[in-house]
Amino acid sequence: MRGLLAIEHDVEAYINQVALPYGGGLHVKQRLIDYDGFFLRRMRPGEQVLDIGCGWGNVAHALAEAGGIVTGLDASPDRVREANGRFQHPRLAFVNGTAPQDVPARRFDLVIASNVLEHVEHRREFLQQIQERTSAGRWLIRVPMADRDWRVPLRRELDLPHFSDPTHFTEYTRESFEREMADAGFAIRHLQINWGEIWAEVAA
Repeated sequence: MRGLLAIEHDVEAYINQVALPYGGGLHVKQRLIDYDGFFLRRMRPGEQVLDIGCGWGNVAHALAEAGGIVTGLDASPDRVREANGRFQHPRLAFVNGTAPQDVPARRFDLVIASNVLEHVEHRREFLQQIQERTSAGRWLIRVPMADRDWRVPLRRELDLPHFSDPTHFTEYTRESFEREMADAGFAIRHLQINWGEIWAEVAA
């Protein structure tokens, strides 16, 4: 069993690598699971939006196209450089920096943290400090679930890596997500479970 699960882990990593060129430089999952739609349906035109961990800028650009005034923040200078090369829009700016310390200290209507929190060790402080800097009215959050598949607890039982990414500090159940939001002072306005992830709208 350990050997088979190790093979599965390696094959999944290769699939994710190939999914980028197959998707034309964008992971094919973003098209297949309506990755942008959750954010687009919940943003109001004219809102000031901060996209934390914006990566290559796809979501940020889609939001700007839909009428948002969007700042994309990412810790990787290479990703910010590529985002600036791929996307130009009068309502869109990409900034190189690390949250929370480099988050602009000004009002945002909406903060997006898409597949970000699981990479943060001290998440309560992270959320609270960004909220203090932005006074955001709402957050849209996407995180992976720990109970997405029965093989996750099996991997844990066999002392194998069980997170979907080795850089994760945590993965969530619905209960642990709700508890973490409450601890950080956030109320959940909407929560849905799709594709082994929690997609939520929260507010301080």
